[in-house]
Amino acid sequence: MQAAVRLARRGIGTTHPNPRVGAIVLRGDTIVGSGYHARAGDAHAEARALDEAGERARGATLVVTLEPCAHFGRTPPCTDRVIEAGIRRVVIGMLDPNPLVNGRGLARLESAGLDVALGVRSNDCHALNPPYLKRLATGLPWVTLKAMTSLDGRIASESGGSRGLGGEAELRLAHRIRAEHDAVLVGIGTVLHDDPLLTVRHARGRSPWRIVLDSRLRLGEDARLLASIDESPVVIATASRDARRIAALEARGARVWPFPAGADGRVSLEPLLRRLVAEGRYALLVEGGRQVHTAFLRGSFADRVAIGIAPLLLGGANAPAWTGDLGRGRVEDAIPLGPLSVRRVGRDVWLEAEIRRDGSPGESGHADV
Repeated sequence: MQAAVRLARRGIGTTHPNPRVGAIVLRGDTIVGSGYHARAGDAHAEARALDEAGERARGATLVVTLEPCAHFGRTPPCTDRVIEAGIRRVVIGMLDPNPLVNGRGLARLESAGLDVALGVRSNDCHALNPPYLKRLATGLPWVTLKAMTSLDGRIASESGGSRGLGGEAELRLAHRIRAEHDAVLVGIGTVLHDDPLLTVRHARGRSPWRIVLDSRLRLGEDARLLASIDESPVVIATASRDARRIAALEARGARVWPFPAGADGRVSLEPLLRRLVAEGRYALLVEGGRQVHTAFLRGSFADRVAIGIAPLLLGGANAPAWTGDLGRGRVEDAIPLGPLSVRRVGRDVWLEAEIRRDGSPGESGHADV
């Protein structure tokens, strides 16, 4: 199963909107076939493993990270293929909570007389697909907050400069992370100050959708985001109803999504997040700005943090930190994180952790800068 999990990880960033799945065909202790799901519409992991195994699959064991599907989608049911191949035993990491599957694949295999084992390394298998599982459970995307800070917690100097804060290795890692997500989001302040592309350039992989929180439609028509529209879609989330500005931006190729404004006049995050899921964007990377990160944290919309720390001390009374007021005045009210992953990335240190849900109610999040 661990080998199947490693195979499934090869699909990170490419299987959208399908889950990442790995499969192994075993005869005794020998792997005779292996496969993973590479992208939607392509063969599923089970089919690829069975193709590689050929006749050696008859009487063998299939190990798969996620319950095989039992319905017709873009491809035929995997359960039918498993049965036709003559597999004797199926070891499944976890059930697929998709309402189209959710136990039906398991029941189909058992009704055909196959020996089925469920729940092997289930935690590892769950960890493969947090965006897929969160979308099914809540209708919201899996959200990672990413920032690069100095050792004293600043994301920019007092003069506003942030370029060069991370080293070359951190830049490559940041682009790899970007390629693993379906969409990347920043606030308009980041766009106006840095004029970023938000594409994947220093790593392999496709560029995600680029989302800009722009409540008042301040994005200039000469922004590099719009000049690179052919590389990946640009979505402008706004509370404005300025028909002239909307038409001008749409003429440049942007997609303008109007949303109701919150009490502060800014874009309400939850309707935006649900719209992203409806568009098939299940994994969202938030890169932009203190106010944006703060809004996601205050609204309890963030699931994971990924923070780089540079060996620099910026100081400055007005140099911005990566979060603002989270509305938690005591240590015991702090937002708790799960186990921390720490590694060196060139000259920098990289930290990642999931946000633990402590049962406290979230606030309505709004963001724009």
